[in-house]
Amino acid sequence: MEPPKSCHSCGRTIEWRRKWKDNWDEVRYCSSACRRQKPSALDTRIEQTIVELLESRATSSTICPSEAARVLFPGDDWRSQMERTRRAARRLVSEGRLEIMQRGRAVDPSTAKGPIRLKLKS
Repeated sequence: MEPPKSCHSCGRTIEWRRKWKDNWDEVRYCSSACRRQKPSALDTRIEQTIVELLESRATSSTICPSEAARVLFPGDDWRSQMERTRRAARRLVSEGRLEIMQRGRAVDPSTAKGPIRLKLKS
């Protein structure tokens, strides 16, 4: 069995499947939906905004993903971009730059449900 890796689109863990045994090194996406939603320039901007917001605060500070969404999508449009913002945060976790927190503890971004906070990895 191969070690798990992260989806390049959503940042969730891709579990090894027998059907991928011949091309596991080429697998980049966890689903066909993620394959269609490849990260764009806007997704890169969301990642940068998350990191900039965290770097402008104390080292131990956290932010809600909605803070980044509100900066980039003013007005009421930020709510429709929350899943995209959470996807960007999961990609930053898979790069080792960020931690997703719940109740003060780091959690697995693939299984986190409910409210989360984002923190720069120390």
